[in-house]
Amino acid sequence: MDIIISNAAGEPIYEQIVSQIKAQIMSGELKEGDALPSMRALAQGLRISVITTKRAYEELEKDGFIESYTGRGSYVKKQNVEFLKEECLKEIEELLIKACDKAKAVDIDLDEMTSILEMLYGGKDND
Repeated sequence: MDIIISNAAGEPIYEQIVSQIKAQIMSGELKEGDALPSMRALAQGLRISVITTKRAYEELEKDGFIESYTGRGSYVKKQNVEFLKEECLKEIEELLIKACDKAKAVDIDLDEMTSILEMLYGGKDND
């Protein structure tokens, strides 16, 4: 499991861990039943506090992505496909809101934004 932490990023380290593990679960890189590193091992590997990894794991458990068992570790939980899709849509919407706000600020119209999105997505015929 690869996690890359940036001290220069605008988001807290625990949130970086949470978003990267969620992305790995949603992409299928991490599957149901896969064991996550212990909080201590992850903290040592990333050279961060165990408190930070504990907070990340608690957040992941609260959001329904992992299950933790005392003395046994933390594991990827069976995922509800609709829930995962909803999580992805929420992230996409947040990114698109930022893109739209920037476009409006420099007077880029909807047709031009649509063209950009079609080009980046792979064209109109890409389903």
